[in-house]
Amino acid sequence: MGIGIGLSGCSLTRPPAQVEAPVPAQWRAPLPHGGSLASLANWWSQLDDPLLVELIAAAEAASPNVASAAARVAEARFTRVQAGAALLPSLDGTASASRGPVGVSGGSPSGAGTGAGAGSGSSSSSGLSSSTPITTLQAGLQSKWEVDLFGRLRADRDAAEAKQNSANAKWHDARVAVAAETANAYFAERACQQQLRVSEADARSRAETSRLTDLSAKAGFTAPADAALARASASDASGRLTQQRAQCAVQRKALVALSGIDEATLEGKLAAAPAQRALPAVGSIASVPAEAISQRPDVYAAELGVASASADVGSAEAERYPKLTVSGSIGRSQYRVSGVRQSLETWTVGPVALTVPLLDGGSRKANVDAAKARYAEAVSLYRANVRQAVREVEEALVNLDATDTRTADADAAVKNYQASFDATQARYSTGLASLFELEDSRRTLFSAQTARVSLQRERTEAWVALYRSMGGGWNRQAAQGPSFESSSMTTFPAAKVATSP
Repeated sequence: MGIGIGLSGCSLTRPPAQVEAPVPAQWRAPLPHGGSLASLANWWSQLDDPLLVELIAAAEAASPNVASAAARVAEARFTRVQAGAALLPSLDGTASASRGPVGVSGGSPSGAGTGAGAGSGSSSSSGLSSSTPITTLQAGLQSKWEVDLFGRLRADRDAAEAKQNSANAKWHDARVAVAAETANAYFAERACQQQLRVSEADARSRAETSRLTDLSAKAGFTAPADAALARASASDASGRLTQQRAQCAVQRKALVALSGIDEATLEGKLAAAPAQRALPAVGSIASVPAEAISQRPDVYAAELGVASASADVGSAEAERYPKLTVSGSIGRSQYRVSGVRQSLETWTVGPVALTVPLLDGGSRKANVDAAKARYAEAVSLYRANVRQAVREVEEALVNLDATDTRTADADAAVKNYQASFDATQARYSTGLASLFELEDSRRTLFSAQTARVSLQRERTEAWVALYRSMGGGWNRQAAQGPSFESSSMTTFPAAKVATSP
């Protein structure tokens, strides 16, 4: 027994639970405000748009992905409890009662076991008949414990704990993804409405030009070809307006599906909400890439996948070695027959069983090889996840910086094209400009206005992408659970992103 307990400190070597990932020493994209490490938890509220915050909360509540991730968290938690309980002895209580006639065979009652034999002596001395009923009452406790000789159970516990923390991180990642998707749909709705206003103004302008040109043509001051051109231009604008309204209707239905809010209610909320405000300045990007990437829950989940796969290798390897189990029980039995009672108390320690695998056709070795293959896959996925995270952050930074720089040019272009169109329209009204010049000026203005709306939409997408790529305010330190045991039986924190030199 003492030898078994001493052996329980043994464990087999596992693959490294921490691996390096290629992270650049510095960003190759422009950092706002020089870079600062701050929380993204208030990312949406800083926009000062209560409707957006409400829609994100509604979408999270309605999202099947978030609900599924929450269910996986609960499942992983129960699995961890189960794996931890396997390290402790089990204790079961038993109780039974039976009543039946005493069967006499060779002077001993049958069906009562050893204890009934004692009762049979009493029945024989009392001259009991074979039909005399006997009552048997039994109660006891049975215990069993597997001594974790080579760390299999500890490896299972560590793997379950890593999977639970990974499930927690994936749940937050699902929430971040839903928030980003909802924000993109909301900004797309706002941009669609803004483009709709541009299209409506353009259609009104062209319709008015067509009306005036028709009047002029009927009076003989304008050529019929010019009148036809004006009508064609008005029809073209009307078609674009109809198409834009359809796009906005489709976009709104997407927002309804995401948020789970009734369409009529959502329309009222959108109508009551103020126009989209300017995006706030971004100042929440860590200047050190490793610090920024460590805020992403998906990277942390992939990191824990390596730790879990490492523990699975240790568990599979330990299956190839002997298992030691210790059992024990205590019990009490009572027999009642014709007013006579007799009780027995029993206890046992053992058996102490050692199971040694001898021949399994190579199945245990195959399980180890499969676990090692899964470990290699987890390492590869983790490193790829880190590379993708770096790429997404830098792409978002580049796009955000580029759209910020282009915004002033787009505003200036619209302002000057508007001035040019107004001047051309005035000249056309006095007969100093042709209809062709007016339509060309109008078309250029419409293109500039559309480009500005598209640029604003592109900027919001980059802003949301930056939120998504930075982990959405998730905090690694708050998410870390108890430390796991490494192959050398020393504790280590959850794996961290290692910066390559």
